[in-house]
Amino acid sequence: MKKSIIAVLAILMIVLVAMPGFSQAKLKVLFMPGVADPFYFTMEKGIKAAADKAGVDLTVAEYPKAWGPENQIPILQATIARGKFDLLLIAPTSNEALKAPLKAIYDKGTEIITVDTFLGDGDYSKKSDYNFPLSYIGSDNELGGKQMAEQLAKLVGEKGKVFVEATNPDASSVQGRVKGFKAGVAEFPKMQLVGVEWCQDIQQKAQEQTLAALQKDKDIVGIFGLNVFSAQGATQAVINAGLSGAVKMCLWDATLDNIANLKKGNADLVLAQKPGEMGALGIEWGVKYLKDKKNVKVPKKVIPGFEFFTRENASSPAMQPFIYQ
Repeated sequence: MKKSIIAVLAILMIVLVAMPGFSQAKLKVLFMPGVADPFYFTMEKGIKAAADKAGVDLTVAEYPKAWGPENQIPILQATIARGKFDLLLIAPTSNEALKAPLKAIYDKGTEIITVDTFLGDGDYSKKSDYNFPLSYIGSDNELGGKQMAEQLAKLVGEKGKVFVEATNPDASSVQGRVKGFKAGVAEFPKMQLVGVEWCQDIQQKAQEQTLAALQKDKDIVGIFGLNVFSAQGATQAVINAGLSGAVKMCLWDATLDNIANLKKGNADLVLAQKPGEMGALGIEWGVKYLKDKKNVKVPKKVIPGFEFFTRENASSPAMQPFIYQ
């Protein structure tokens, strides 16, 4: 009799599990941002909204207070040590130094999607020591850098000296933007790139470096601020030097500060990435794959586009969703 009851219960359990809507263990997802800044805060919002919609259990790791693998890796490893995750969304703060730590996490059963930045050269389709992530979801930074050079060329009449205030040379996103900008400037024979400085994601350092460049070379007519802190610091340097309007400013990342400076005439163009969309796509593709690995092929690259803010469209209702919050 007892055996019969146990058999019936077992059959009922199998039927229930197979039924749509039966409560199963939630997928566990970890988001590991690159640094505490408006870009990643906006990405987190997109991730949270998509996670709620997908019904997954989301953990957001502590935000590193400064950029770099020496700051990110300890937080990542400590968070991973506290529990098992099915999926990790991470913005690697170095395309080389994060390879081994992420491979160790992957080897223990966690799928990985890199967002905003990537490992190696970002080509996860070829045989390499970094082809284990499911996908890279982020901007085409090289294309964006080239487009910024083209926009700055228009602003300066395709001639004169230009300067780049950059951030971290070992971040894939930064490498792409600098490479693209250099290629873009090279297409204009009367333009000259006179310097690239690295602020290490410190806004005050970006301000100081830009001011020093302006004092060294008073013929600079345009500046490309390459990310949140480098753009904001470079703009403040131009304001402090009394050169707003005279030195044309193309800024990467649509922070509230950058948009405010655009409206005030302290900047001329602001490129908006789509961090919220990047995060949401990371959840969507990761969950699809985890739920049906046999039939879901995740694209090795997913590239949301850009939006460009000018003084003419900065107050347009259609552009407001692209401002980082």
